Amino acid sequence: MASPEIPRREGRGPSRTGRPDPADRQQLVDFPVSLTRIVALFSPYRTSLATVIGLIVASSLVGLAQPFLVRHVIDDALPAQDVRLLLTLVLAMMAAAATSAALGVAQTWLSTTVGQQVMHRLRSDLFSHLQRQSLGFFTRTRGGEVQSRLTNDINSMQGVVTSTATSIASNTTVVIGTAVAMAALSWRLALISLVVVPPAVLLTRRVARLRQQVTARRQAALADLHVQVEESLSVSGALLTRTLGAGPAMSARFEDTSAGLVGLEVASQLAGRWRMATMNLLFAAIPAVIYLAAGLPATSGGMTIGTLVAFTGLQAGLFRPLLSLLDVSVSVTASMALFSRIFEYLDLPVEIADPEEPRALAEPTGEVRFEDVWFGYDPDGAAVLNGIDLHIPAGTSLALVGATGSGKSTLAGLVARLHDPRHGRVTLDGIDLRDLALADVAAAVGVVSQETYLIHASVRENLRHARPDATDAEIERACRLAEVHDLISSLPDGYDTVVGSRGHRFSGGEKQRLAIARTLLRDPRVLVLDEATSALDNSTERAVQEALEVAARGRTTLVVAHRLSTVRDADQIAVLDHGRVVELGTHEELLLLGGQYAALVRAGVYADELAA
Repeated sequence: MASPEIPRREGRGPSRTGRPDPADRQQLVDFPVSLTRIVALFSPYRTSLATVIGLIVASSLVGLAQPFLVRHVIDDALPAQDVRLLLTLVLAMMAAAATSAALGVAQTWLSTTVGQQVMHRLRSDLFSHLQRQSLGFFTRTRGGEVQSRLTNDINSMQGVVTSTATSIASNTTVVIGTAVAMAALSWRLALISLVVVPPAVLLTRRVARLRQQVTARRQAALADLHVQVEESLSVSGALLTRTLGAGPAMSARFEDTSAGLVGLEVASQLAGRWRMATMNLLFAAIPAVIYLAAGLPATSGGMTIGTLVAFTGLQAGLFRPLLSLLDVSVSVTASMALFSRIFEYLDLPVEIADPEEPRALAEPTGEVRFEDVWFGYDPDGAAVLNGIDLHIPAGTSLALVGATGSGKSTLAGLVARLHDPRHGRVTLDGIDLRDLALADVAAAVGVVSQETYLIHASVRENLRHARPDATDAEIERACRLAEVHDLISSLPDGYDTVVGSRGHRFSGGEKQRLAIARTLLRDPRVLVLDEATSALDNSTERAVQEALEVAARGRTTLVVAHRLSTVRDADQIAVLDHGRVVELGTHEELLLLGGQYAALVRAGVYADELAA
């Protein structure tokens, strides 16, 4: 069983180990990010952020008043039985607590608001930028990686504002203020604390590292478990398991992984308990040392009981913020790595972009030309298309045939501007596609491919995905042309029926006809049919073919197919071989020529309806 890839630290806060995550360090090495760029994101909110910092400092300072009020209660009000002073001090303590809480709420509201506004802008910008990426980007990139950066990473960045930045400001204020207050109460006990606290901090951090190692192994096992769940319990996974009879093997594999988690979960819980036990021991030991020092004549300095209680209260509140400040490099590195991951995608070049000054395409006729077109997926690799010259007059059809890998789908994709040629140009009505707005190209060129993608929504919403402003009447007309209206009407909820995940509710032919209807809704002048019926059986293929013939009427059509019934009636047939057009003509002309097309037909590659 192959081990699944362990996901990088995404969507988590910094680990409390005192060491930055190696994955975060490597991310910053691979894609450095400047602090100036991060600060620029928050520059529109300078006033709000300054207010947040002011609220943090004020809340921390108000909180430091409590120990001093307690000292006066113990040393002055209680011994003298001064009820008025006692009431004043108690009210002051309550007011300080209420003020600190109110300031904390205001700070949280303001910092979260700023963080969410920044995250909203980043999320929207990143989504729009990724929408403009070429198909090559999505081919090279794991789908989960894209979703992770768009959701997990950006959501985690909220913590940079509401957790990392505010915690640094708050902890710094608390540590400095507490240290000053402790020195003001008793400089002798403050010096003793300087000796006791560092070893306690180091011990706690060492225990935290041990727990992190156990947790890492547990997370890897959980990742394996999640992969198995995703692979086995999705629609496609369940279908594969049933057809292969692999259910028992998958169950046994899942049981083994789950059993391995038992020991790791126990170890993780024990490690957590050891960490808590260590901290509880330290929280008990440090005050004990302070009490001992306060009771010795050499170190007490005539300390009062109130001062001792106030001092231990301050000292108890010093430990956690000090630990957090010692981990500030981890927090900063983790935060910078998150920004790096987002900026890495935001800085991806847009290979297929709108021209700076797009030319107008008011009423396209649909004339398509390929003029000395060369193309390769790898800029430094071999060309897939070599010097293609083709002319498709408006309203006519061209079929592309050839062996697998000859460049048919690549050539068809150029018409929809899914790619740009290395050399030469593809024109629509005499205008280079690169000089047209992408929206104009998409409106003029419709594509129906072999793989039909339906979103998990109603039939109506799937169709409106192509044209959001389409009326119900226009949707119904497109479905009638695609010969799928009767099918939709027979569904329980008609056009409001939910299609299910990836359209598994429908057969392959039904999904293809829905795709045709979706394309017709845009009413494109050029129709690209890329293996639109190759995965269908003969009877379904004929039904879909009839719908395609209706869809192609009056349109310029480029057809990629492996069936004679699909290509024989085309106005032109182009035979491709290793990215070159080696033959061009009608079905009859190419048969008489006796070249590669005739050989393909004789070999049975394009012979499904030759007898007809």
